Amino acid sequence: MRMVDLIHKKRVGEALSEQEITFIINEYTAESIPDYQMSAFLMATFLNGMTDEETSFLTLAMAGSGEMIDLSAIAGVKVDKHSTGGVGDKVSLIVGPVVASLGIPVAKMSGRGLGHTGGTLDKLESIPGFQIELSKEAFIEAVNTNKIAIVGQSGNLAPADKKIYALRDVTATVDSIPLIASSIMSKKIASGAEAIVLDVKIGSGAFMKTVEDARVLARTMVDIGTRLNRKTIAMITDMDQPLGREIGNANEIRESIDVLRGTGDKELTEVAISVAAYMAVLGKVFTSFEEAQEAVRDIISKGKALDTFKRFIASQGGDSCVVDQPELLPTAAYHIEVTAQQAGFINEIQAENIGIAAMVLGAGRAKKEDLIDYAVGLTLNKKIGDAIQIGESICTIHANRLDVAEVEAMILDAYKITSTQPAPKQLIYDVIE
Repeated sequence: MRMVDLIHKKRVGEALSEQEITFIINEYTAESIPDYQMSAFLMATFLNGMTDEETSFLTLAMAGSGEMIDLSAIAGVKVDKHSTGGVGDKVSLIVGPVVASLGIPVAKMSGRGLGHTGGTLDKLESIPGFQIELSKEAFIEAVNTNKIAIVGQSGNLAPADKKIYALRDVTATVDSIPLIASSIMSKKIASGAEAIVLDVKIGSGAFMKTVEDARVLARTMVDIGTRLNRKTIAMITDMDQPLGREIGNANEIRESIDVLRGTGDKELTEVAISVAAYMAVLGKVFTSFEEAQEAVRDIISKGKALDTFKRFIASQGGDSCVVDQPELLPTAAYHIEVTAQQAGFINEIQAENIGIAAMVLGAGRAKKEDLIDYAVGLTLNKKIGDAIQIGESICTIHANRLDVAEVEAMILDAYKITSTQPAPKQLIYDVIE
């Protein structure tokens, strides 16, 4: 078998067999296929696409390119959750304790953030003492004891995906549905998930900009999961404005605590409740979404999820006192108000620009090696549909420096104020099963 022949086959639009795709992934991981040939293959795939069968073969081959995590020692159905990413998306921090409180094991392996704000791991590391590295034995014990543990991904988890993703980034082949779907699903399969809830974001702060494109990606990932014997559901949710009101690592921990306390942002709460309810259905605790949703609301209202969150933090070395004393979390030195220069209604918030503004403060990474400042971030005092007066604060900048004129300008540019109130935003556009 020769790589040049497989490139030609894909270039002319023919489907590859499981054996051929496995050959490509194994040989590239072993560095027997050079980057220039893989680049040619990725471009041929970008231009001609893949069949559903090919995409499943690619997913399985990438999952099998490294360690396949065995979670059979954990009792119950292991349900994982993945978001395609956005600004202010702290849903994993909320649904983990909620689902664990229902007796469903949450054995989650997460990555760090690159760009915008930090990832789930960065947010958790803003809690003093929290450890994201656990041995496999300690990880399994933590899940069996507390029903939840969230750790960093193994360095050998789907290594082919890491190599290919880096190449896609520099060959203009990132936005290919088969390549996106197989990248996401390969890591979920390799990390031992038996059932998966996918949160596919759309809008100005998301990778997918239209509902139609999001549906194609969601359907592709659900089909992959089904072909590989994983129960899979995909939700398409709004990211035309940041989710919740807090952006920044410690800030987002605070907001997650508020939601678990039952006093959090309404839109963030509703999305988190829906994600948790679908996880509970896939975890076979409930047979209907409506029944699961009611149970999730009850768990939050009775404080059970908050208690689980405390145990989860303590079990991984963190200071669980932050739940009752959020002031123990890292706090910025300066809090600077950005005020409106005209009156009216908030018509639009460019979520990506808000995310970049937070990154400039130090809440995210422009480069992989950048250090994160856990204390900095933004609080959105006004969201789409809210009325605003001249001089009223639309956003609070939390910074460890006073020279934030660039950040202030980015925020003012991200907000669009009009004289008429826009229609309410739709939170959940579709659910694909």
